Amino acid sequence: MLPPCGGAADLIPEWATIHQVVREPRVMGRWPRHGKRAVTRVPGVRRVLDLPGFERNADPRGSTMDTLTQYLEQNQDRFVEDLKTALRIPSISAQPEHKADMLRCAEHFAAELRKLGMTRVEVVKTAGHPIVYGEWLGAPGKPTALLYGHYDVQPPEPLELWTTKPFEPVVRDGKLYARGAVDDKGQVYMHLKAIEAHMKVHGKLPINLKIVIEGEEEAGSESLPIFLRERRKELDADVILVSDTAMLAPDQPALCYALRGILYTQIEVTGPSKDLHSGHFGGAVTNPANALCAMIAALKDGDGRITVPGFYERVRPLTPADRERLKALPFDERAFIAESGSPVAAGEKGYTTLERTTVRPTLDVNGMWSGYIGEGSKTVLPSFAAAKVSMRLVPDQDEKELFGRFEA
Repeated sequence: MLPPCGGAADLIPEWATIHQVVREPRVMGRWPRHGKRAVTRVPGVRRVLDLPGFERNADPRGSTMDTLTQYLEQNQDRFVEDLKTALRIPSISAQPEHKADMLRCAEHFAAELRKLGMTRVEVVKTAGHPIVYGEWLGAPGKPTALLYGHYDVQPPEPLELWTTKPFEPVVRDGKLYARGAVDDKGQVYMHLKAIEAHMKVHGKLPINLKIVIEGEEEAGSESLPIFLRERRKELDADVILVSDTAMLAPDQPALCYALRGILYTQIEVTGPSKDLHSGHFGGAVTNPANALCAMIAALKDGDGRITVPGFYERVRPLTPADRERLKALPFDERAFIAESGSPVAAGEKGYTTLERTTVRPTLDVNGMWSGYIGEGSKTVLPSFAAAKVSMRLVPDQDEKELFGRFEA
């Protein structure tokens, strides 16, 4: 349920702000960045939100919806081609070599907003990547919605696992494949085309609209809090809509109002001053790769519980009512696991798959590297090993406190 508020900034509680902590590299760990997202105790909404001033169509088959639907259907092919144009821009926020692509993508979305008839459009410079802002305030007396999305995407590697190139969109079996097609350019374009339909059919929007499309969501959103604080007043809105979350299933829409937070870390282990020959030094010195594997293996016990001291101290226990609410959701565990490609479900003992993925904290290795990984063999004893490890956090867990315990 959305909290009552008078402005967009008021919808961001203290525990939902995005922080930045800078730490010097150490042997045990380095924290290059982390972002924290809004979290909540129960992941289900079981009532319709009636917001003052928002009119609900009693009959969705009425003439207004018919006309809009007709416009959308007639222009669907063009909409897909427009989305493909955006998908071809490799807007990878985490990789510095794509800084020019990030600016190009921001300007592309700004141009799209101008074409829609937004009365104000800006490409806002930040210390990182630009934020695109647009607004249409031509409905006096009507509510104002603030729409959030992001134009940056995650790195596409490993490229060899792609059937087609990540930035050359292709339609196969009725699905569009490309990096960013569903996170988050596809969702943003869904809204843009809905706006276009209203503007073309009716010449106006039924409500006032403000749009924020950032370029650092996949890299920690470090510039977003500054933008929000500096523009708090002009971002005032009655409701915020974020279309960057999941549904229970492709045919099961959901109103997602909270996500777990994230603590992202990097572990680095240094041993010898240089790579050594394992035939000469194997068994005589510590192998950083072996040491790293031992560290990671010790982060969880046999029941899938995280062994970082005090990790669960602040985690709220699930009540019987919580579990019943989750159980009542139309969640198909078999289909969910099948979609992942994993042969079986696995995780923390004593919890269901839905509980593990919504209200329980997690710890996962996101990447590891060390030594020689090319074709053939090389009997090297590496001097360095590293891993990226992330933790999904739930209400009351403090990322700074947990990082200190993880690092220790």
